[in-house]
Amino acid sequence: MNVVVTCSHHFDRTPDGRVWTNGTCPYLFWTRYLPVFRSVRVVTRMREVSKIPPGREPADGPGVTFFPVRDYVGPQQFLFRAPGILATARKAVQNSDALIFRAPSLLGDWMVPGLRRTKRPYGVEVVTDPYDVFSPNAVKHALRPFFRWWFTRRLRWECGGACAAAYVTERALQRRYPPAPRAFTTHYSSIDLPDTAFVKTPRTTAPNGSVRLILVGTLAQLYKGPDVLIDAVGACVREGLNIELVFVGSGGYQAQLEARAAALGVATRVQFRGQVASADAVRAELDHADLFVLPSRQEGLPRAMIEAMARGLPCIGSRVGGIPELLPAENLVPPGDPSALARKIHDVLSDPLRMARMSARNLGKAREYRQDVLSDRRRVFYEHVKSATAAWLKGGRL
Repeated sequence: MNVVVTCSHHFDRTPDGRVWTNGTCPYLFWTRYLPVFRSVRVVTRMREVSKIPPGREPADGPGVTFFPVRDYVGPQQFLFRAPGILATARKAVQNSDALIFRAPSLLGDWMVPGLRRTKRPYGVEVVTDPYDVFSPNAVKHALRPFFRWWFTRRLRWECGGACAAAYVTERALQRRYPPAPRAFTTHYSSIDLPDTAFVKTPRTTAPNGSVRLILVGTLAQLYKGPDVLIDAVGACVREGLNIELVFVGSGGYQAQLEARAAALGVATRVQFRGQVASADAVRAELDHADLFVLPSRQEGLPRAMIEAMARGLPCIGSRVGGIPELLPAENLVPPGDPSALARKIHDVLSDPLRMARMSARNLGKAREYRQDVLSDRRRVFYEHVKSATAAWLKGGRL
């Protein structure tokens, strides 16, 4: 049996038909479905490009193909193009295919009603929370309150009709988007770290001289709280801390964030690395940092934080989504509160023994996200979707 998976990421396709990604969901990511399914067909947004963009890696390969729908940006553009997009997406699904929606997904939101009418089984992998995505200050849009209400409601409905639901968190997303009473449910992260992602031992020495903070994440929106972090750095510098901040990631808010740093007098202390080319390059940036800070306004389970933990980095995060499942309460701050974040940064940096304890604890926690730990849970989830689909087909519902 083949599986069709919907995905909300943007991919690029070159004239030779190859599909490329900026590092999110590369070919290796999709191979996780292949031990259970004969092949994977990914239905997603696709941009047609004349040549391979810089820093891209292949997303397709043996057993993994892509079925492109017309590219769109944001809910409004999707609504304008929805009839054509949905007509195209439906062509990707054969009667004999199993269906899994990586949620939230506009494609899933609009395809599920037809599936529920025919009682066709489908699985959901819930990877983020639209209630937090559309929280105040995370997205600047006149329709933000409506989007928050609508997509939260749709994801609850989508999870409530699935034959199987998998979540990236242990508890947080399950509370807000509960599965159907009889559905199979599990939890596993989208992150499965290879052995090369881990350092051998935690950090035991204190920073010497200037202390480097780092945030890895998109600057396309303010989800990750980069503005909050810049404000907190400004407050720390005014208090006499010798710190600098590195952003790894790119997006449309970079110019605004650069202006914010300049207005606070810390422009020379804030560096924007842009989108780095590989996982090894990200790890190199993490290895040169002393403290990872993620003051997100929304999260499912942050890959960047787990990768930082695997490098033995002490971490501070906000009290949203799955972050409290990664960090103890003493290393958490309220979202959107630069004063509380500045105090937490000061407290951590002033206590070298605490930083050493944080490093050892984080490295141990990150080992729970090794490939071999998570693969068994995924396989059981995929097997359940496959068997439910086979039973539906056997009932003659073609």
